[in-house]
Amino acid sequence: MAALPPQVTLAEAGRTLFELKQALSQQAGPVVTLDAASLRVFDSSAVAVLLELRRQLRAEGKTLQVNNWPRRLEDLMGLYGVGELLAP
Repeated sequence: MAALPPQVTLAEAGRTLFELKQALSQQAGPVVTLDAASLRVFDSSAVAVLLELRRQLRAEGKTLQVNNWPRRLEDLMGLYGVGELLAP
């Protein structure tokens, strides 16, 4: 299972997206799983990375499943009105 790094801010977003795309492409099947347990430091860039991963996977006919959401990330996604797109 691929995992989010401990920090995803604007400075890391591009690299994180690239690395996660590579890691998730190794997973077979219609549901691709990402673990968010180690995510501690983040800003809205983390939401953008997750939404872009979701968009790319949907284009391939796959679903992104994120496990172990940090509560603050759920709150941030709700604030931006995108919580239902990646609901845990």
